[in-house]
Amino acid sequence: MSADRLRQITDAVRASGSRSVAELAELTGASDMTIRRDLEALSEQGVLERYRGGARSLLLRGEETPFPLRARDGLEVKRRLAAEVAALLADGESVVLDSGTTCLEVARALHHRRLTVMPLSLHAANALADAPRLTLLLPGGAPRRGELALTGPLTEASLAALRFDTAVIGCCGLTAADGLTAYDLADAAVKRAAIASARRVVAVTESAKLSRTALAHVLPASALHAVVTDAQAPQDATDALAAAGVTVRKV
Repeated sequence: MSADRLRQITDAVRASGSRSVAELAELTGASDMTIRRDLEALSEQGVLERYRGGARSLLLRGEETPFPLRARDGLEVKRRLAAEVAALLADGESVVLDSGTTCLEVARALHHRRLTVMPLSLHAANALADAPRLTLLLPGGAPRRGELALTGPLTEASLAALRFDTAVIGCCGLTAADGLTAYDLADAAVKRAAIASARRVVAVTESAKLSRTALAHVLPASALHAVVTDAQAPQDATDALAAAGVTVRKV
């Protein structure tokens, strides 16, 4: 509930530019004291700026929410998505695993599997570092602050040198019309390199992202083999993906 409230506060402040403590308390049903603690936590994460009696957003439109906040948001849904992705992978496969909070949960779901995995973030690499039966490959690259996603020419060169059975890709937005998109241009380039190195592409995303389009285009929806999303996904969005030839799995 705390994570849900933090997300609600972040969205409300970003949508209007600023909100008072009283407004946020009414919106969330929490006490003024709880809201002040939440605002302090979000201020420390660089999401907003406090002022007496309220807060103003520091996130621009189209800018991604910081990793620590997203990591706690919808955690049970992400774990169910991760379990479904893990079920699609056969023992012995080689897998390139994208960065992001949902793909971090996929890494945790693969911890005891017999696979070869190249994670594209240090968060996921750390989750798999002591996996007993898994072969862990690490790319080069420069980690993005907070995200710890590996980007740049060293990451792209590492991907170009290998061929994977499956690429598991996260996204910031996915629609049949605009395809899979990302907020960060460097991240989008790494996603394209990962996809180019794999025979099968599985996108994993919360249903809310099926109505979003971010700045950087990664690939058309028709290039995906499967999409794993949650049961709240809008039927028109999943029908459009299916019409593009994508297998949609809802959990």
